[in-house]
Amino acid sequence: MWINYIEAISKDYHFKAPAANAQITLIKQQLNVELPDKLLELLNETNGVFDKYDCPLIWSTEQIVEDNLFYRNFEEYKDCYMPFDHLLFFSDAGNGDLFGFSILNGSIQKDDIFVWNHEDDSRSWIASSLEAFIKGWITGEISV
Repeated sequence: MWINYIEAISKDYHFKAPAANAQITLIKQQLNVELPDKLLELLNETNGVFDKYDCPLIWSTEQIVEDNLFYRNFEEYKDCYMPFDHLLFFSDAGNGDLFGFSILNGSIQKDDIFVWNHEDDSRSWIASSLEAFIKGWITGEISV
């Protein structure tokens, strides 16, 4: 479903093998969060979505864990940014801004996507769903 959806929007992306159950479980364990259904479905089809330059539209499971842990635990950020524990980042804009789902009580409550602005630490709604985010980012309807 996801590969077909993305290919219908643009042929400029390629896909990896599906994420293994162990990789998905690692996200849940390391980040203490239940993945949203849509992201879980996508990762079960492809472990990340990449453009022709190999830049990710959707991060791999490894990058999801690595980058979320970095932002949550980097000591110097604790003095200048609000905590990141309430966001599950899965993509970036290439300029330092990150895209993620809102976490409440260890799970994703809504399909909404937010962008974290690295310059002013704002967290703003950007899309109503993963589908809307992907389509909007690829077509340029969404930008930061």
